[in-house]
Amino acid sequence: MTEPRQTVVIVGAGQAGGETAIQLRKLGFAGRVLIIGEESQIPYKRPPLSKAYLAGTASEESLHLLPQVSLDKLDIECRGNTRVMGVDRHGQRVLTEHGAVSYDKLVLATGARARELNLPGAHRPNVLPLRTVSDVNRIRQRCQAGRRVVIVGGGFIGLEVAAVCSKLGLQVTVLEGLPRVLARVTVPQVSAFFERVHREAGVDLRTGVQVTALEGEPEVKQVVLDDGSRVEADVVIVGIGIVPNVELAQDAGLAVDNGIVVDEFTRTSDPHILAAGDCTNHPNEFAGRRLRLESVQNAMEQARAAAATLAGKVEAYRAVPWFWSDQYDLKLQMVGLSAGHDRCVLRGDPATARSFAAFYFRDGQLIAADAVNRASEFVFAKKLVASRALVDPAALADEKIALKSLL
Repeated sequence: MTEPRQTVVIVGAGQAGGETAIQLRKLGFAGRVLIIGEESQIPYKRPPLSKAYLAGTASEESLHLLPQVSLDKLDIECRGNTRVMGVDRHGQRVLTEHGAVSYDKLVLATGARARELNLPGAHRPNVLPLRTVSDVNRIRQRCQAGRRVVIVGGGFIGLEVAAVCSKLGLQVTVLEGLPRVLARVTVPQVSAFFERVHREAGVDLRTGVQVTALEGEPEVKQVVLDDGSRVEADVVIVGIGIVPNVELAQDAGLAVDNGIVVDEFTRTSDPHILAAGDCTNHPNEFAGRRLRLESVQNAMEQARAAAATLAGKVEAYRAVPWFWSDQYDLKLQMVGLSAGHDRCVLRGDPATARSFAAFYFRDGQLIAADAVNRASEFVFAKKLVASRALVDPAALADEKIALKSLL
């Protein structure tokens, strides 16, 4: 007797959802694979949105994980423009606005949404987030040379957008509430370096400031700060972080705690439901605790772990976190988690050069590294961090000593 064909439904058409489907086919899964997404696009990559796509040097098609013809060859169904309203766990059905879909296994790759400013006027037409292709399309329509763009947030997204807008000839202001940019992810020396680079490019970068009001009708014309000053604006771009989309899981009664709670195999509290990507809270072997990571690398690696679990080739998620950011001619690459470090050493001088690295230690162990325009050294830095090396800090700081020799 032929075994019935299994159905895997994936809610979310971002990188985690798309990669899960692709990996399932690579692992030989022969059942039905259906991706359901709210956007009209097939699964696509988000990192280029604030970089090449915003700059107009990348097409929408180039963002796709795979072109439609390849998805068709793999027999991966993509149902866009469809909102999932709920999950019937007892009946193993996904309830969409267009009807119910039955599943044998369900993957929640619901990702996250842009955090909004909690101020009157935050929903006016020229106050825009940057999270989706549609968001960037709206931003691009307003980003003509000479116009005034105010960017709220001095994290990766805010600084990447500032770099692109500056190169496009806009008047750029960046407003960061903390005392320095990138404060949550790097040391003051690295923050100071990027602040200097942006200011030298003509960006009006202000730290330690709070937005208290958005003034103007029907569109915002001025951004009011806590010191009473006003910044003129033609467009306001909000980059103050993201909020994990956990409501679907929560309403279905799954365990949720700053993300959908999963184990190292991406399984939720329901044996028929898995989760992957920005929406998950997972046990991270490298960090030694549970956490939620907002990174493409995490989304892709968790997706592969989910596919392996679904295909019966269980493989634990044990990836070392890494991140990157492109700004102007600079590539910042980061590996590990620097939070809680008790020592940092620099290789090169960020005060005088546009190429350097920072290495973070805790109790003598190398736990993280940042590299600016040092791609070849970053390869070895990743290996050192992954091996939790006990390295002489003086050797890391000495540029005459090759990192390769320290492995």
